[in-house]
Amino acid sequence: MKLVTAYIQRFMAEKVTDALRQINVHGITVLNCEGFGGRTSGDQTHYLDKDVETGFAQKTKLEIVCLDGDVGKIVQTIRESAHTGHHGEGKIFVSPIEDATDIHSGKSGEAVL
Repeated sequence: MKLVTAYIQRFMAEKVTDALRQINVHGITVLNCEGFGGRTSGDQTHYLDKDVETGFAQKTKLEIVCLDGDVGKIVQTIRESAHTGHHGEGKIFVSPIEDATDIHSGKSGEAVL
């Protein structure tokens, strides 16, 4: 199992979650968050989020636990549907999940999904 974590522009959240539903992804955690990013060129980092001067850039964090075989299509769907053509579109991270347990049924592992 894998955890796909994506940080995207807030205004793209509905478009991205709709696209994920279209490929039968069910079970997405959506959180509003704030942060900032930078682009490194040479030995200097340039912070390019326009909102950083006044605080943090607003982002939406998506968390999806999925089967290993579904990671590619989920990442591709997020990337395609969150793409705006401008810097600061976000990032996607994939992490391993060691185990999972359903509180109600007591099922564990991939049976939880």
